[in-house]
Amino acid sequence: MTKQFEIILPPFERGFHLITKIIVKHLPELPDAGLLNIFIKHTSAALTLNENADPSVRDDFETTLNDLVPENEPYYTHVIEGTDDMPAHIKSAIIGSFVNIPITSGKLNLGIWQGIYLCEFRNHASGRNLVITICS
Repeated sequence: MTKQFEIILPPFERGFHLITKIIVKHLPELPDAGLLNIFIKHTSAALTLNENADPSVRDDFETTLNDLVPENEPYYTHVIEGTDDMPAHIKSAIIGSFVNIPITSGKLNLGIWQGIYLCEFRNHASGRNLVITICS
């Protein structure tokens, strides 16, 4: 059986934000075993699973990606939406638009230090739409 629904995240500032609790809050009763897919319907933000304990990890993600994909490069031609837009698209392509998480015994089977991140790459983003699919 498959269930699917959408949630809208509130606007987040640029950076890496743990959204595990928000996702879990919106989930119905989960099957004993299955798979949860979370897909972001945007091209300037991303989703990832990573370290959920030390907040400095979030700063290091931001710093590293800004070094890899800087703003204001003269070779960018897609510039009409601002200096953060094209770098946001590139960062989104690098990180990815979905995560899959196993469901075991009716719960998300995340590692002890894993959390679900919204990677917000725009300076002034609006809320982000997520498609949640539960397969059993």
